[in-house]
Amino acid sequence: MHLFVMVLGFSRRLFVQAYQSEGLGPLLEGHAAAFAHFGGRTSTILYDNPRTIVSEKEEATGRVVWNATFKDRMDFYGVEVRLCRYYRAQTKGKVESGVKYVKRNALAGRRFRDLEELNRWLLEWCLTVADERVHGTTHEKPSQRFLRETLIAVDLRSPSPRERVESRVVPRDGYVAVETNRYPVPLEWVGQKVEVRIQQEEIWLRWEQAEPVQYARLCGKHQVARWNGSPRSVPVARAAHAPAGPPRFDPAFLGGLGEVETRPLHRYERLLEEVPS
Repeated sequence: MHLFVMVLGFSRRLFVQAYQSEGLGPLLEGHAAAFAHFGGRTSTILYDNPRTIVSEKEEATGRVVWNATFKDRMDFYGVEVRLCRYYRAQTKGKVESGVKYVKRNALAGRRFRDLEELNRWLLEWCLTVADERVHGTTHEKPSQRFLRETLIAVDLRSPSPRERVESRVVPRDGYVAVETNRYPVPLEWVGQKVEVRIQQEEIWLRWEQAEPVQYARLCGKHQVARWNGSPRSVPVARAAHAPAGPPRFDPAFLGGLGEVETRPLHRYERLLEEVPS
């Protein structure tokens, strides 16, 4: 079992739910369940750099490459995403202490018949134990402190499964596969990583160095969208060492003249007669 734990920074109220994996699906479901449990959200949420959230991070420059689907969902909720700094216990401790508390208090020495029974117990434990103990830092019960918590209302409707963001690397033929269908992009995009935004009725393909490409979403399978843009061709530069093609006639080669002088044939015949045999 894997635990999704969210702790409110001010009141220290806690929500926990168990899942069978740490994938992106359970992560997003956990957020929706937590927002419903608390009745709102905070303006920012702090995370400990999991791979389901962060595809790449450069600590020196602060550059972050987000998981596109996760970031799209947080933008939908209006949440500002923050990340713990590596090797900084001041921030990581806030994230990790809630998980430790659940393991040591709610789960230690207990057994459960199935996932449903486990999650029923975790909800009961959150409301009757975690929210009612006197917190060691605030010296108040989280349930009482929560009355002064300022949360932001959140749209809890489930985004359509057709409204999601994925990424692809454009293959050599320039056709991007989305849900078994193929959508052409400019051949200049070949080999580049592009963002694929799958909406209810449209497909958007974006590469950061070019204008996005839009298609009506194909409903069937194994179909190919028609390209309606400029010709999909890429000029190929000839290598410096490649042999040149056959020479082409250039009138300028003849002494800079554009035309060849026309002479009567008898002049050539006379020259042949003067050549000794």
